[in-house]
Formats: sequence, structure tokens, C-alpha cells
Amino acid sequence: MAAKLEVLEQQIATYTKDGIEYICITDIARYKNSAHTDDLIRNWLRNRNTVEFLGIWEQLNNPEFNPVEFDGIKKQAGLNSFTLTSKQWIEQTNAIGLISKAGRYGGTYAQKDIAFEFASWISVEFKLYLIKEFQRLKEQELQQLGWDIRRNLAKVNYLIHTDAIKQNLIPDAITSAQISHIYADEADLLNVALFGVTARQWRDQYSDLKGNMRDHANVHQLVCLANLEAMNAYLIQQQVSAPERLRQLNELAIHQMTILTRQPIALANQSTLEQG
Repeated sequence: MAAKLEVLEQQIATYTKDGIEYICITDIARYKNSAHTDDLIRNWLRNRNTVEFLGIWEQLNNPEFNPVEFDGIKKQAGLNSFTLTSKQWIEQTNAIGLISKAGRYGGTYAQKDIAFEFASWISVEFKLYLIKEFQRLKEQELQQLGWDIRRNLAKVNYLIHTDAIKQNLIPDAITSAQISHIYADEADLLNVALFGVTARQWRDQYSDLKGNMRDHANVHQLVCLANLEAMNAYLIQQQVSAPERLRQLNELAIHQMTILTRQPIALANQSTLEQG
């Protein structure tokens, strides 16, 4: 579902097509007159300044734009008899800055720069709040994107990690249960190296939380975890024993987390290392 903006208690739908972000100007028009949104949009479109703005935007962003049809429309703009709908503009000029959607969630959508221009025509105050809310949404999406990238990086490295386990730790003719047990041990080896506890120990301690310890890790820990998984895969290929790998991985975790957080952090108890 596309994200929605909320501006001065008005819900504004958004839409993305071919990499272009659109904002529903029908929703913007509702702020001015909820009963006559189509009339407001048509009145805005018949304005000569609007037609010129739309034409310039299309010429800058749309190589398939029809300049001949645009010139004809521009000559008529401003006359008392001139009318123009979003659908007519799109069909006659092959425009991409406006989209006319039918159906329950339909309406007229405009590329964000065009939508801001329409919002200014409706209300300067509304335009300023709309820009601020749109920027907030983009910042939120960027933060989520960064988090997803870090989570996916950890997942990709885990694939490398598990492949190394298959090739170097799993003897021939063992059961699937044994294979799973080896994976679980390796995952806990990383957990102990970075978090100081196994997955079960963490669940017992935080039984009221949903997910696992990695779901609740911070950005620094996720970056460090991705590096630990890659390093563990290399150590496995070198046939380094589990206790030695745990020791080296813990040292690496302490070193990297110290750099990332700019302060020393004890990530695993020495007694845990000795038990490995």
C-alpha cells in the first residue's frame, strides 16, 4: 500500500510509477472544497500559467512529450472558452506529470513538483505543510531503506557462512537433525562473540519481547555481525576449531564495536570463552 501524507488533518495519497513519485491533487483539492474537487482541478488547468508550467516540466522530464499539441493548447489557454481536464492534457500531449486514475481510490495524481504548484494555488499555507510532511516521509523511507540494507547484508553473509559450514564441518552421512544442530551451534557462536549470550539465554531473559536478539540489535551491532559472519566463514574454511574461532571473533567484535561506538565495550564474558 502506498504511503499517505497527513497535512492539516487532510489525508493525501501518494503513488509511484516508473520511478516518479506522485501526490494525489484530488485529495489536496478536498482541503479547499470536498464537494467540487474536479471543478477546482479543471479551473487550475485552464490557467495559462499552469499550462506553461506543465509544458516546461514535461519538456525537461519527458522525451515523449508532444510539443506541437502543447503549443496548440497554450494558444487557447486564458480564453474564456478554454477548458482542459487532466485526462485531455495527458492524452493530447502524452504527458507523464499527471495521472488520472479511476476506481475507488482514483483521482488525479501529479508529480511532486506539480503537486506542490497546485497546493500553492489552493493555499500557500497548505503547500508549506505539504512540503514539510513529504520531506518527513522521504526521510523515514531512507531510514527504513538503510535498516533493510543492513539486515539484508547480514542475511547474505549468513548464506556464505552456512555454505562454509556445509563444506567444512558436516561429515558424510549425517542426519538433517545433526546438520541443523551444527548450524544452531555456529549461530550461537556468533551470538556469544557479539552479544555474550546464546539465543536461548536471550529469550529466557527477554521473554516479553517479540523476535530474536538480532531483531533488537542496533545499527552498530548489525554492521559488526555482518563482518563476524564473513570472518567466521573464512575461519571455518581454514579449519580453525570452534573455541579458537570464538576467541578470535570476540576480539574482532570488541575491536569493531569500540571503533563504531568510540568507547570500549565488553561483548562477551571471559568465562563464556573458557567454556567454549
